[in-house]
Amino acid sequence: MFTPGGHSVSIANSATSEDLGSAAQRERRKRILDATYELAKSGGFDAVQMRAVAEQADVALGTLYRYFPSKIHLLVSALGRQFDEASVRLNDREIPGDTQADRVLYVLKRMARGMQGDPKLTEALTRAFMFADSSVANEIHVVGMAMTSIVTHAMHGGVPAEGALTDQDVAVARVLGDVWLSALVAWVTGRSTAAETAAHMETAVHLILRD
Repeated sequence: MFTPGGHSVSIANSATSEDLGSAAQRERRKRILDATYELAKSGGFDAVQMRAVAEQADVALGTLYRYFPSKIHLLVSALGRQFDEASVRLNDREIPGDTQADRVLYVLKRMARGMQGDPKLTEALTRAFMFADSSVANEIHVVGMAMTSIVTHAMHGGVPAEGALTDQDVAVARVLGDVWLSALVAWVTGRSTAAETAAHMETAVHLILRD
């Protein structure tokens, strides 16, 4: 994505960035995250144990800890990859809607439905995000950057042209991303239903994006 000054910002991963290291290291990291997804899909947060991930990814336990210092680092990294992939998919898709609010709601509701359709995986990723502390700052930053990219893409109806994003665009996207993640947490913890989550997001988007 591009910052307001027109500078390109890579949505890179954290200290174990896929942009760094050898092809073998990138492939190993991919296997680890793939194994994390599979375990979370089948059993939720509690099923993602470091030894089980290492065995399923066919890596030594010590190697896993070098890539990801804890289960929380691992799951938040998996959430970041999921959002990165969603951002990339948007590049090839026309986003319907006559206004910024319409387009943002289309994208956020679509993402929410997808995550609600895989409740155990979503529970695992979201709980890790809730539990993350300052030691997971890099991974949290990846999640935030990916959400900002997704929302600004929707606001502009496509990939923003170089220099097109303003400080206001980025600030609004960050707020909407935070609201969306908060609504997702409320659904995961049972404090709101899927319908209530969607209604909350619709209210927030229309209040913030007054076209």
